[in-house]
Amino acid sequence: MSAALAPPETLPSISPGVYSAADFAAVSEIAHREAGIVLAEGKAMLVYSRLAPLVRDSGCATFGSYILRISEDAAERNRAIMALTTNHTFFYREAHHFEHFASQVRPGLIESLARGGKVRLWSAGSSSGEETWSLLMTLLGPDRGAGERIARSDVRLLASDIAAHALRKAEAARYRAEDVKAVPDALSRIWTVPDGDEVEIAPPIRSMARFRTLNLHGPWPMQGKFDVIFCRNVMIYFDNPTKERLVARFAEALAPGGWLYVGHSERVTGPALQMLATAGPTIYRRSET
Repeated sequence: MSAALAPPETLPSISPGVYSAADFAAVSEIAHREAGIVLAEGKAMLVYSRLAPLVRDSGCATFGSYILRISEDAAERNRAIMALTTNHTFFYREAHHFEHFASQVRPGLIESLARGGKVRLWSAGSSSGEETWSLLMTLLGPDRGAGERIARSDVRLLASDIAAHALRKAEAARYRAEDVKAVPDALSRIWTVPDGDEVEIAPPIRSMARFRTLNLHGPWPMQGKFDVIFCRNVMIYFDNPTKERLVARFAEALAPGGWLYVGHSERVTGPALQMLATAGPTIYRRSET
């Protein structure tokens, strides 16, 4: 990864001379090694603005000394990685995914549940929960009685993210009322509970989700297979070899016939194409065998 930046003296600093091109290169290497994140040369100012408060809070006088700290301290290193990640999402983002899920995937999942089967979903890189709740509202559908029966079935959604603070917001399941306006009225009327200027996700849906801090770049403790994986607008931060390794792992984690949804600017390439076939715009399906 290149560190060819402007001369160190032109970079911002907490005090003169404390943030250099070498510091940026070191942070870039740590971010890539730990979380697969690629920090392009133009991100020097962003890195400074995100990490400067942590440098101050840690009591370190320079970025160099803070880099030594995060090299040795796993908890502080995780704080730094979280500070560098972007947790931006919204309800019913890329609506065609939820429409496809409702029309093409949901009926088969409902049939499986009716036969006594189980359904496992994964929102990988779930951020503050808007994707998680959008997906579960779509699964439960516009009929309250039928939806509550689905919620009592063997259905679980794993919502994972590297950022613990984002997961705390997701698990709180409380949002501004205006934030859920993108959700179809037939769903939001049933599966959200108004409370002044805010809404809370209804209890039947909340009971279906499990929240876990997880670095997609590291080990995955999950043993079972997933029927559906949403990993959208996460891989845009990775280089191509990292993307291909991750998508291959997703393909392996899918049950035969399972579905993978990725972000609008993301594509499946590499070894995963031996297992995944295109099923729509940024939608892939694992082979049945």
